[in-house]
Amino acid sequence: MIQTLTFLQLILVAAVFVYLTVNMIYLVRLAPISHKLDGVPLPMVSVCVPARNEERGIQNCLRSLLQQDYPRFEVIVVDDHSTDRTRELIQSLAEQDSRLLALAGEELPDGWLGKPFALHQAFKKTTGDILLFTDADPVFDSRHALRTAVVTMRERELDALTLMPKMEFGSFWERAVQPIICGFIASLVRFRKVNSADRESAVGFGAFLMFKRSAYETIGGHEGGKADVLEDVLIAKRVKKAGLKLLVADGKRLFSIRMYYGFREIWIGWRKNMFAAMQRSVVVALYYIFMVLAFVLTPYLILGWNVTAATGALWEGLALLAVVLVSAVAIKTCDELGLHRANACLFPIGAVVMAAIIINSMIQVLIFSRTEWRGRVYPS
Repeated sequence: MIQTLTFLQLILVAAVFVYLTVNMIYLVRLAPISHKLDGVPLPMVSVCVPARNEERGIQNCLRSLLQQDYPRFEVIVVDDHSTDRTRELIQSLAEQDSRLLALAGEELPDGWLGKPFALHQAFKKTTGDILLFTDADPVFDSRHALRTAVVTMRERELDALTLMPKMEFGSFWERAVQPIICGFIASLVRFRKVNSADRESAVGFGAFLMFKRSAYETIGGHEGGKADVLEDVLIAKRVKKAGLKLLVADGKRLFSIRMYYGFREIWIGWRKNMFAAMQRSVVVALYYIFMVLAFVLTPYLILGWNVTAATGALWEGLALLAVVLVSAVAIKTCDELGLHRANACLFPIGAVVMAAIIINSMIQVLIFSRTEWRGRVYPS
């Protein structure tokens, strides 16, 4: 039995290794564009930011936006009934810079989720031909982020652009769990297909969703997905279904984000949408739990089993080869995320926690019929 499991384990690991390697070939990576575009008029850009209890990072986010070298832009921030100092911090910056418009959020209507409604309110105040929807915690490390995105939209004749940020990690649990989940999400994005006009495959990243105004209005904006927990993914799918051109790209050289601080925030933050991302299917969820554990954790267990059972050089060698391939992927993931390679040792722990989060997300939806985020509880 152990020989059969060792062989099957190696086949699975090798297949995933090849898939991930080939998939990364098609990843588009954006580099900052800093040169002036003489004689080329740049469109007005409206940046929309939803904020609910974001006092920890809202000022860093807004300051990095206001420091962009782009000549024509405005930033519209909607305070979504924060109970901390978010509104005060936004207002303080708005008083210092006329390009920043601070809005007090309206009461949440029936049928809407908080974030889509906040972005819808911001959109109604926009004046730009280009719309950027972002979150309240990214930091735009490059002063050329807006310029780079707009030029990319123009040169590639895009209707929409979504960028993956550089991830920042602090605590032990962030370094253990976040890379696994980020790597898992990236592995599900088939970059060749999502960037093909002939395919309806699409993905969006809520930290950076840029649209031509005409494209955004064509798909019905955020009002067209007012109850979507995965509003970023589903709005991207609507772009592709409408026959519009979308580019999914790596924007790590443009902006960064520390999504969650510590174990509790990681758990609650991913629990809200993990099961929804798996089509609310128990079969799909269990399949992904199996795949994550089978790729990240079990190769080490099977190697240990082979060594303990003294199955011989051949089977121990095959088990070791599987571990080498998994370790190579873990190290490459660390390199992509800017983590020290030693953090690859934490990935098996992260895989177990991710599996537990998926199970808890299923329980929240199937048993309690609810989704919780930012102090609000929504019926599923």
